[in-house]
Amino acid sequence: MADKKYKTVMLIDDNEIDNLINQKMIEAAAIATNIYTHTGAKSALEFLRNVEHLPIADTVLPDIIFLDIHLQPYNGFEMLAMLQQLEWTKGRPIIALTASVMSEEVQQLRSAGFNGCLAKPIDMNTFPEIMERILEGETIWRILD
Repeated sequence: MADKKYKTVMLIDDNEIDNLINQKMIEAAAIATNIYTHTGAKSALEFLRNVEHLPIADTVLPDIIFLDIHLQPYNGFEMLAMLQQLEWTKGRPIIALTASVMSEEVQQLRSAGFNGCLAKPIDMNTFPEIMERILEGETIWRILD
């Protein structure tokens, strides 16, 4: 893994097992100092809105967000739109996570403003390389064919 790493990565997925697995992969890849997980769209949004005005915001706000598109009560597209209204998210990648994305849905994700997509389950053999590519600014559209 490169010397570059994120200060903070956020996982927003209503599946606790997926969050735990993804968290462990991020830890194993050693690409983040802090990893925050949320199982609800509302709690994640509330956390981010409350933290953005604190003096510690620069160290707590995520450098990258992995967002499941099948959340409740807001789906990933609605959640993305709310995140994009937060000034600090400009220039920070928001990557869609989904178990159901097929090639024909990629354009919808791109049009909505996602910076990439990873199909779940995430392949732990390719995950470190994918994270390094994202760190280098590449958009990743890893889908099921």
